[in-house]
Amino acid sequence: MTDPQAPLPLPGTMPGRLPEGAAPPADFTPVEVAKNLLRSIRAGTLATLDRHTGHPFASLVNVATDLDGAPFILTSQLSTHTANLETDGRASLLLAAVGKGDPLAHPRLTVLGTMERSATPRLRRRFLARHPKSALYVDFADFAFWRLGVVSAHLNGGFARAADLAAADILTDLAGADELVATEEDAIAHMNADHAEAVRLYATRLAGEEEGAWRVTGVDPEGLDLSSGDRTARIAFPTRVTGAGPLRAVLKALADRARAG
Repeated sequence: MTDPQAPLPLPGTMPGRLPEGAAPPADFTPVEVAKNLLRSIRAGTLATLDRHTGHPFASLVNVATDLDGAPFILTSQLSTHTANLETDGRASLLLAAVGKGDPLAHPRLTVLGTMERSATPRLRRRFLARHPKSALYVDFADFAFWRLGVVSAHLNGGFARAADLAAADILTDLAGADELVATEEDAIAHMNADHAEAVRLYATRLAGEEEGAWRVTGVDPEGLDLSSGDRTARIAFPTRVTGAGPLRAVLKALADRARAG
């Protein structure tokens, strides 16, 4: 019997649905997989609540992430999902990896929370770094950024690889990282202008990606975001970084490791 005093489960979670005694595979690292999906997927399915009937309304949107990993979108007031969000901000984003074979064999992450309109230069910069063609319309009067206040997430990493996650599991803690936040833009510009070869090696030798015009698109305490055209890569730092000095040190160490093969 359900305890009426018990707190409600987080949205999207599946308490009590796993077989009794079931254990996930030993090599399944749900937090790592979820964070990689969150930081690397460029487009996803946005689900909003229809403002007329409450039906789920799904649409395709381009996605970027803020420094803490919170996903955000750029959308027009003419879009149905924008009208829905203006009435009820509750929403979810499905971020799915793609590849050969059965689509359901690849990992996907559903992130749930409440969307709020946001306007900061950092969001604009980070979105354009991930989606440069958006420069054609980003400053149109009817366009705005909407940021998801993450409450929970559900990861499906393939057969027998599922996990319920809280916001703290997938977001990056920015406590004590004010210096890094303040220097992020300059650090990105410096890496792209003066260390393009190192960036290429990060992508090809550390992330296993193919050759391309790789660029840094974001830096946060836990890692580095890269892109080349419509391809993305995520390089996780071996230790948490909160300032400019430690950032330089970890980037040099990663470059040395990449050059060593």
